[in-house]
Formats: sequence, C-alpha cells, structure tokens
Amino acid sequence: MRGYESAFGPLNEKEDYKSARDKDGHGTHTASIVAGRAVANASALGGFAKGTALGGAPLARLAIYKACWPIKGKSKDEGNVCTNIDMLKAIDDAIGDGVDVLSISIGFSEPLSYEEDAIARGALHAVRNNIVVVCSAGNAGPSPQTLSNPAPWIITVGASTVDRSFLSPVKLANGTLIEVRR
Repeated sequence: MRGYESAFGPLNEKEDYKSARDKDGHGTHTASIVAGRAVANASALGGFAKGTALGGAPLARLAIYKACWPIKGKSKDEGNVCTNIDMLKAIDDAIGDGVDVLSISIGFSEPLSYEEDAIARGALHAVRNNIVVVCSAGNAGPSPQTLSNPAPWIITVGASTVDRSFLSPVKLANGTLIEVRR
C-alpha cells in the first residue's frame, strides 16, 4: 500500500481495511470461485438455479494479496485504484511466498503496451519462477480492443452470458398472472 499512500495520502480506514481483508466483496467472490467449500441450497437471481455451489479446487490453500484501495473521496462501491508499485509488490510477495498459481482479477480500461503494463511485467517474472498466472479479461467488452491482460504468458479468462433463461411468475395488481424471463 506504499504506492497508494505516497500518491493519495493515508488510507481512510473507515473506507477500507489496512490488511488483505476484503471490504467490498470482490476478492471474496473471486476466491470462492477458486477454493469455495460446498454450500448447499445456493442460488442465483433471487432463488433460481438452486443447487450446491462449489469452488473449482475446494481443498486448495489460498494466499491473498491486496493491491487495490478506495479512490479518495469515493466509496468502495464506486471503484478502486491500483498503483503499479502496489501490484508489483503483491506479485513479488506471492513469488517469494512460493505460490503455485497467481490469480489476478484486475483489468485496465484501455489497452496498454507491455512497457506500461505492470501486471504483464510482474506476471512474466512470476512465470519465470514457474508460477501459472491467470488474469481477468476485464469488464469493458465485448467491444473490439477492450481485452485486458493479453500477454501471451498469461492465461486470460473472460466471462460469458448464461445460456438459459429463468421464468418467474409475476402477479399484477389486477390479478393477472404473467411469466417474466430473467
């Protein structure tokens, strides 16, 4: 967090925790995709698609490194800022700790050259230390030239849409019952 505090001043500890603890849920969510234990009766979209939720490797051990902090004067809900020095420090700490896989859920709003891309540079260092690096494709797509983390030494992962719809009955004030697609 040295980079953040040198650029923006001391962290407002009412906005975020001065630790790897997650204040806005993003880190918890991405970690649960990787190593979430079984949760019975989990659902999405207000009760649809009930079943057991399970991470991809529920017995994995996680090491969490926080490199992004709240934008001064805004709530965590409005976004974070990730300084290059803090991202590189987190990657370097992970390498030093001997992780096997590094998952980075940070993207940029526009394409960067490799010289400007701290994640690509840090990831190359990790790969040279036999660490698999997986990164998000970003949230700016699906328009052309919106991909984040395209370096060939990174496994870049993007989201897609759900291939099914969920029908929900809605009763109108006049008693009419209609089915709505979600």
